[in-house]
Amino acid sequence: MLSRAAIAHAALELIDDRGYEALTMRALADRLGVRGASLYNHIGSKDDILDAVSELLDGEIDHTPLRRDPWPEGIAAYARGYRRVFQRHPNAIALVARRGVHTQGALREYDTLLATLIRAGCTPALAAETAAALDFLVIGSALETYAAGFTQPPAAYRPDYPALADSLEAATRVDPSPTALDDRGFEFGLRMILGGVAAQLASPADD
Repeated sequence: MLSRAAIAHAALELIDDRGYEALTMRALADRLGVRGASLYNHIGSKDDILDAVSELLDGEIDHTPLRRDPWPEGIAAYARGYRRVFQRHPNAIALVARRGVHTQGALREYDTLLATLIRAGCTPALAAETAAALDFLVIGSALETYAAGFTQPPAAYRPDYPALADSLEAATRVDPSPTALDDRGFEFGLRMILGGVAAQLASPADD
C-alpha cells in the first residue's frame, strides 16, 4: 500500500539506481505504479520526499557507538558505520550536500556527536571543528575512490611519474584488493583526526 515510508523507500531506490537528478515526481510515480497525484495524499512536496529519504539514511547510521568508552574508539566506530551507509548509497551524497541539516534524525546525530566530544574535554569550538573534519572525511571517502582514479598499471606511470609508480606499487604489495588503499586512507585520516584531538586535549593549557 502507498504510504510515506513506501514513497521514501522507492525514492531512495530510484536515487541508488539512476542518480539524484533522476528523482522526479513522475519517475517516482512510475516506479510505484501509481498516478502522480496519488503521491500527494501522503507527501506534501518533493522537498517532503527528500526529507523522508534523509530520514531513511539517518536511520541506517548506527549512533550507539558514540556512547562507548573510550571516546576515540566509539567515534571511530560511528564514523566507519556512517561511511558504510554512503558507500551503499553513493548517489545520495548529492542529497546531503545540497540540502540543509533540518531533519530530526540528522540534528540528533550531530548533537550526540558534539556532546560526546564535549564530554571528552573539547571546547564547543573544537568539537565543531572535529565534527566538520569527520564529515569531510566520511563523505569525501564515500564519494571518491583514490586508487581507481589511476586507470593504468603502476609501471605505466614510471617513465614520467616515478614517485607515483613507486607509491602505487608499494600500496599494491601491502594489499592488492581494489578498495584496500581507499580503506587504509580513510583509516589513516580517522587516526589523524582523533589522535590530533586527543593530543590537543592531553597537552597543558597555555597560561
